[in-house]
Amino acid sequence: MSNLSETAQSILLPTNEMSTAEVHDYIEILKPRVMSLVVFTGFVGLVVAPGHLHPVLAAVAVLCIAVGAGAAGAVNMWYDRDIDAVMRRTAARPLPAGRMLPGEALGFGVVLAVGAVLIMALATNWVAAGLLALTIAFYVIVYTIWLKRRTPHNIVIGGAAGAFPPLIGWAAVTGDIGWGAAALFAVIFFWTPPHFWALALSRTAEYAAAGVPMLPVVAGVRETKRQMLLYTLLLWPASLAPWVLGVASAFYGGGALALSALFTACAVRVSRDDGDRAARLMFGFSLLYLLLIFSLLLVDHAGVRLARGGRF
Repeated sequence: MSNLSETAQSILLPTNEMSTAEVHDYIEILKPRVMSLVVFTGFVGLVVAPGHLHPVLAAVAVLCIAVGAGAAGAVNMWYDRDIDAVMRRTAARPLPAGRMLPGEALGFGVVLAVGAVLIMALATNWVAAGLLALTIAFYVIVYTIWLKRRTPHNIVIGGAAGAFPPLIGWAAVTGDIGWGAAALFAVIFFWTPPHFWALALSRTAEYAAAGVPMLPVVAGVRETKRQMLLYTLLLWPASLAPWVLGVASAFYGGGALALSALFTACAVRVSRDDGDRAARLMFGFSLLYLLLIFSLLLVDHAGVRLARGGRF
C-alpha cells in the first residue's frame, strides 16, 4: 500500500503547481467510452426486471449508474497516473500529461460517488444504492488498488465491478436481486477476461514496462490465448441463462447462441495467429458482442410485452 500512501501525501502537501484542466479533461477522467457500455447494461437490467418504475425515477437511476461509473473512473485515473504515464495508450490522459492536479481528480471522483449513491437511495431504494456503492468500492479498492498491480487474475476478479450495473438497474425496480439479474451479471463476468486479454495481447510490452502483471506478461501469449478460448466457451451457458430462467424468449436464446459461437470462433482464430491482428479484431468484436447481447434482451423484452398487449 506504499504507493497509495505516497499518492495521498502528494495531495496533502502544499504544491505550487497550477491546474490547466478544462471541461473536456474532467469529462475524460470519467472514462466516457467505458461508461457508455456500463450505462447501457444497467439500463437493460432496469428494463427487463419484473415490475415497473416511474420513467422519471428510472432516468434518475440510470443517471446515477453513469455518474457512479464515472466517479470510479476518476479515482482510478488518480491512483494509476504513474503507470498511465508509462503506457502509450494512456500517456495523454489529463493527469500524466500534467493538465490536472491529483487532488482535483480525487476530489471530483469522491464527490460524484457520494452524490450518486445518495441520490440513488432517495430516488429508488437502498438495495440499489448499496450495490452502486459496492460497485464503486470494488472497482477502486479491490481492482485498482489491490489486484491490478499484484496478480494476473486482476481482470478475472476485478472484472466483476463491470458486471454489477445490470444488478443495480434490476434492484432499482424490484428492491432485490433475482436469478435473472444474476444471469446478466454472469454474461458480463465471463465476457470481461477474453475482451480485455484481447487488448492486452497487443499491449504486452507496455504492461511489462509499467509493471502491471497482465496474463500475457506473466503466463505468456500461448496460455493467455488458451484462457481466452476457455472463457468464450463458458459464455455459452452464461449467455443462454436469461432464456433458461425465463427472462427472455427463444428469440433471444437463438441470437445469443449465434453470437457466442462467433465469439468462440474469434478466439480460435487468435489461437492460430502468431501476430496480434486477430487479437485486435477480437477486441473490436467483443465490444459488439456485449452490445448485441444486451440489445437482443431489449428487443426481446419489447416484443414479448407488445405481444401481451402491455407497455414496454
